Amino acid sequence: MSALDWGREGLIWPHRETSQFIRTGSARWHVQRMGSGTPLLLLHGTGASVHSWRGLMPILARSHDVIAMDLPRHAFTTGHDAYAMSLPAMAREVARVLEALEVTPDAIIGHSAGAAIALQLALDHGHSGPIVGLSAALRPFPGAMAQIFPAIAKTLFVNPLVPRIFTGSIDLVGGAEKFLWRSTHSRIDAAGLACYRTLLKHPGHAGGALAMMANWDLPALRERMAEVRNPVLLLHGANDPAIPPDWARDAASWLPAARLELLPGLGHLAHEEDPAKAAAHIAAFLAAAH
Repeated sequence: MSALDWGREGLIWPHRETSQFIRTGSARWHVQRMGSGTPLLLLHGTGASVHSWRGLMPILARSHDVIAMDLPRHAFTTGHDAYAMSLPAMAREVARVLEALEVTPDAIIGHSAGAAIALQLALDHGHSGPIVGLSAALRPFPGAMAQIFPAIAKTLFVNPLVPRIFTGSIDLVGGAEKFLWRSTHSRIDAAGLACYRTLLKHPGHAGGALAMMANWDLPALRERMAEVRNPVLLLHGANDPAIPPDWARDAASWLPAARLELLPGLGHLAHEEDPAKAAAHIAAFLAAAH
């Protein structure tokens, strides 16, 4: 499937002037970087891109060197095959980009599935600094669903028509804005909606998100969470329908040095709805962690 075109779809991307493209092996990564100071790494969730940091990134950049990237097979990052889409493999690929950039993050901030990648970086690649999980997707599906959901995703993943069917159905469910509201209970700005609309209607990007879901094994991460010694803040929208707060409480109890803070009135995209509030919680946590 064709990738998004930086010279066409990329014209609307926030902070376009901070973008660069980095090669590691056969992969070409879209990376945004701004600010100066101790480095922070931002990792978006499944189906998103660097645009999800458009409000939070400039605030953090007032005191930090902030690096964000499109994950493998997402948005404008290209060249990864399906073997790069498991959780350990994605962490390894992110570590390769950091090595190419000659950056060792002081802290990692991950949204949704990005928080799982942050923990995997701590477990497998020596990251020992603080981790912030925004609406973190860490709890495996309960019971039989832990096996059923990945199996369904794998079945869909091998059918090349599925991403096109998904992108074609967005208008049938009321468009990007209604789809996002139903799945996140978050109201975001027009710039963010425009980017999500572009991503949701692009089969290549949809295929990347599906590949990620098909190849992940959260139960394996769950088994290792007791090994994580990093200070962890789970910052969670209280109205998140995708990952209920009770699931976040479970995840916090599995991590030796974690605490959960709920954000009243906000949904799964809390950091996009109120980036200033998210930034204040993050700044307080990082100051205490050091």
